[in-house]
Amino acid sequence: MNRTDTRLSFQDVEPAAAGGGNGTRGKKGRRGWRRAVLIGAGAIAVLGGAYWAYSENLFRPTPAIDYSGPTAGWSYYGGDAGGTRYSPLTQITPENVWALKPAWTYHIGMVTAPEPLSPTFQATPIIAENRLYLCSGNGRIAAVDPETGKEIWAKQPSSDNFSTYLLNCRGVTYARDESVPAGAECAGRIFAGTLDGRLVALDSATGRECRSFGRNAVVDLKPGLGKMERGDLSISSPPVVIGNAIVVNGRLTDNMRVDMPAGAIRAFDIHSGKPLWSWNGLPPGMSDAKDAPEGEQFVRRTPNSWAPMAVDPKLNLVYVPMGNAPPDHYAANRRGLDYYASSVVALDGTTGEVKWRFQTVHNDVWDYDLPAQPVLFDLPTRKGSIPALAQTTKVGHIFILDRRTGKPIFPVVERPVPQEGKVPGEKLSATQPFPANPAFIIRDPDLREEDMWGFTPYDKYKCRELFRSVNYKGVFTPPSTRGWLQWPSFEGASNWGGVTIDPQRGILIANTTQVGAIMKLIPQAEIASRTAAGEPILPTKGAPYGLQMKPMLSPFGAPCNRPPWGRLTAIDLKAGKTLWNVPLGTTRDQAPPPMWLKLGVPNLGGSIATASGLVFLGATTDNYLRAYDIASGKVVWRVRLPAGGQATPMTYRLKKDGRQYVVIAAGGHKFLGTKLGDSVVAYALPK
Repeated sequence: MNRTDTRLSFQDVEPAAAGGGNGTRGKKGRRGWRRAVLIGAGAIAVLGGAYWAYSENLFRPTPAIDYSGPTAGWSYYGGDAGGTRYSPLTQITPENVWALKPAWTYHIGMVTAPEPLSPTFQATPIIAENRLYLCSGNGRIAAVDPETGKEIWAKQPSSDNFSTYLLNCRGVTYARDESVPAGAECAGRIFAGTLDGRLVALDSATGRECRSFGRNAVVDLKPGLGKMERGDLSISSPPVVIGNAIVVNGRLTDNMRVDMPAGAIRAFDIHSGKPLWSWNGLPPGMSDAKDAPEGEQFVRRTPNSWAPMAVDPKLNLVYVPMGNAPPDHYAANRRGLDYYASSVVALDGTTGEVKWRFQTVHNDVWDYDLPAQPVLFDLPTRKGSIPALAQTTKVGHIFILDRRTGKPIFPVVERPVPQEGKVPGEKLSATQPFPANPAFIIRDPDLREEDMWGFTPYDKYKCRELFRSVNYKGVFTPPSTRGWLQWPSFEGASNWGGVTIDPQRGILIANTTQVGAIMKLIPQAEIASRTAAGEPILPTKGAPYGLQMKPMLSPFGAPCNRPPWGRLTAIDLKAGKTLWNVPLGTTRDQAPPPMWLKLGVPNLGGSIATASGLVFLGATTDNYLRAYDIASGKVVWRVRLPAGGQATPMTYRLKKDGRQYVVIAAGGHKFLGTKLGDSVVAYALPK
């Protein structure tokens, strides 16, 4: 992958394109003149580009809507049970997408929370029974008319709203209860997790509680986990259905203490809520029956899974993206409990038995847990089609596996990684798995001091100074008390937005963030005095060290590494080659107008693809929803959102005489710095 050219240039539709030099040299007058030229050129480019885009569309005739194409809904969080986020719809095309207009807006309600908690609205709606279902950051569940945006019903399950550091719900799940006659109450059920670790079931038509499920429509997941503290467990990802089972995972709080509850995956009968099976990620030789604490069901401190799972009904497998075993950044006292950490695990849908695992990071001490849904697709080869799975990682590696066996389809190699600088007694793996094909490494190359970047010589100098102040030996630099540069950061190259696959074209789409972080292990003896002095430190009680972590930013608040800081990449899965790689997003909402630059920005959220050849994506720190031509990576449409689009969109067309809608939650993200909101916005071609 080529390093980025940061020379200034300007474009007519997007704001100014990638760059910003490292300051100018010469006399003061010359610097002022150049600054004036830069500001003037930027303003002209932005205003001229806005006029050109407006005038070009102003004189275009409104396109006629083609009603001859297919209809389709969006039944699952990821579009289908395998999470491809692909739609067969063709009404909106690269040729007419410019005409999309807002069709309706629904407000689910703002979430407020005391500092430092972060309310977010990241949900992807689903369609079932001709209704659109979604959830808000504080767990409010709503059913909406998909043609008008009018609320049908809404329910707010009671929960301890302030028990987690992130208040979010990324989606709900629909299931048909075959034991209930069609049309009867709770024949269709909406399942959702809560912030305080419970699973609720509601009637899909009315929102009333399905009281046959669990205890009055609720299964509480906490009692089976033994000793817990407030906020240990929450459910942010939608559960999955396989057969008559609803399978649920959950997020455990990071870096608070070592003695955390088990990260067990559990399945319940969709009608009664009766436990069907459970799986706890124990290494060979251990079992819950003989090794769990007295009076508890599970061995503690096992890896959890917080990202969405995927299902293959034909193979009867549930694919689980696993997180870390605590503590996140120190492995010496894990007792082998990280055997399933940072792994894709395939579980039998009937019994919960492990069929295979593939570990993406060994002895993970970087919080490089799997953040995204495994994506299931069929890969054409010379020997026929292979049932495949794509798993993206925070490291910026994409692994393509045979989903029947877990064996790599594209080769994976074990490479030696640094050991120098680790803390005493630490246990690190001597090697780590890397995709052999560089197309499946979607982070930028390892950083060098000369990659430190700035708008001026001053911030470039400060970033180089910061680079030299910590250890850095590449992507797997050992954690240390001196501090280390983690690249990619703890937010990862990929995060929960994951990847999208167009199975007809054989193209994988990945949006990534390219920003580093400064990390440091803090000895326990120093934590009390340093936190009293105002330093933010995660305590990790029970471990020798706490953790200090922050993005690697310049004094001006920009990432220290050379842009782009966000990318959108397309990979040809048949050939194993990168098709295109473009900067993602602009500084539109982080800088004044003369500096609206197409640098590529940090992003959080996912994309979708359509059969007509479009990719829709929000996610960026500028408040836009964009459409890309999947063949070229060119932006063919964009629209301002009422708040940050830190969510994955979806699309549907339900009637032969109906329109195709593209829908996204615009709720923003506090930690990313985007505007907060509560809007769900639908776009369609004009009638």
